[in-house]
Amino acid sequence: MQLNYIANTSVPSSSGKTIPVIDPSDGQVFDEIQRGNAYDIDVAVGSARGCLDRVWSRLSAAERGRLLMRLSAKVTEHAEELALIEQRDCGKPTQQARADALALARYFEFYAGACDKLHGETIPYLDGYSVMTWREPHGVTGHVIPWNYPMQIFGRSVGGALAAGNVCVVKPSEDACLSLIRVAQLAAEAGFPAGAINIVTGYGHEVGDALARHPGIDHISFTGSPSIGTLIQQVAAERHCPVTLELGGKSPQIVFADADPDTVIPAIVNAIVQNAGQTCSAGSRLLVQQAIYEPLLEQLGQAFEALRVGPAAMDLDVGPLIRQSQQQRVWDFLSDAQVAGIPMVAQGQIVDEAPETGFYQAPTLLRDVPVMHRLAQEEVFGPVLCAMPFTDEDHAVELANATRFGLVAGVWTADGARQFRMAKRVKSGQVFINNYGAGGGVELPFGGVKSSGYGREKGFEALHGFTTLKTVAIRHG
Repeated sequence: MQLNYIANTSVPSSSGKTIPVIDPSDGQVFDEIQRGNAYDIDVAVGSARGCLDRVWSRLSAAERGRLLMRLSAKVTEHAEELALIEQRDCGKPTQQARADALALARYFEFYAGACDKLHGETIPYLDGYSVMTWREPHGVTGHVIPWNYPMQIFGRSVGGALAAGNVCVVKPSEDACLSLIRVAQLAAEAGFPAGAINIVTGYGHEVGDALARHPGIDHISFTGSPSIGTLIQQVAAERHCPVTLELGGKSPQIVFADADPDTVIPAIVNAIVQNAGQTCSAGSRLLVQQAIYEPLLEQLGQAFEALRVGPAAMDLDVGPLIRQSQQQRVWDFLSDAQVAGIPMVAQGQIVDEAPETGFYQAPTLLRDVPVMHRLAQEEVFGPVLCAMPFTDEDHAVELANATRFGLVAGVWTADGARQFRMAKRVKSGQVFINNYGAGGGVELPFGGVKSSGYGREKGFEALHGFTTLKTVAIRHG
């Protein structure tokens, strides 16, 4: 049984209740987590505030950086252990779970080096005045971490907050929190003071709601659905608490006729099947110039048919979805496609070794998806790629911007002028030209526009979001 981790101590929830932990590969219960409540959040916030006041705020930026660097080393040392935890908890194929653990270590490494480089400015002003700006931490930050990339999102969110001088209370998803409990334990081993990182597990409507409403939380970082993001904003607004929101996307891959198919096809496949399509930035809409639409879909269909789906431990192309309800969600989308007569080009294969009780979905390529159909407008959060043709650049931009989301976009063209035009015209927080994702990009600010949210995490820009700016004006004559 897993316990909450508050003030460097494993503690049970005051509720006395637990939540079963299910392995997505076989649908079987293998552990339990605490069903936390508002009292547990209150204890965690009090622990964090005490740490901030007595210890954390008195550390120099360089000292915070050394702690984060030690934590990075700890995560690297235990990367295989963390990968195996993530593999079973989330259903991630081994290679992907290992990559997530190493990405977590890289986040801590990056923010360790950034701690003492968060500078203010001096401002030329009236004669007899000296004016400067300081960047100060919010204080106690709350972090709601989703189930699709718990380690990576913990790294980009909590890592940035700690580097900026905050202390953290974390509510992981009830579907994927085991790795984060272990990381918090490693932080204690690395020398983090009690209360700097606190983990409270439980359901969103209980623990998440209590975290968002707690008057001792000075900033909230949330990654999840637009509907829950709206609730977080409303609750936070009641006490004027700032928030950073990353709310998903319906990201387009825009392929022009002059693109290199040998480069494009593997990138398109990876961008939709990574983590079984359960990725906010998944390239889930494929926009292809009419001249190459048919041949590209033929090649892409062959690539999809070669994909293999199975248990996480088999380390195949695709693992299971996180839970049965997510599997049913994908099935509902595909059923809608069938009813609407949307043609299916190809599907991957679920291997015979996959248990029938696991939550599997074969990667599916659909074509000629109407632009306003829900498959082209809503996040499926599964390995389903929707293709549609476009005629020219203006048409491509129209289709790319025809959703309420704006998180990531990919543009594939050899035309240098077109590359810049498209980057400017597509409404998206990130635009990748002739690549998709830039290898993860810990250093690259990440966040969306429109219903994809606001604020930025990752990169140095995250430190601005996790601080407030104070202006100091001294009159000295």
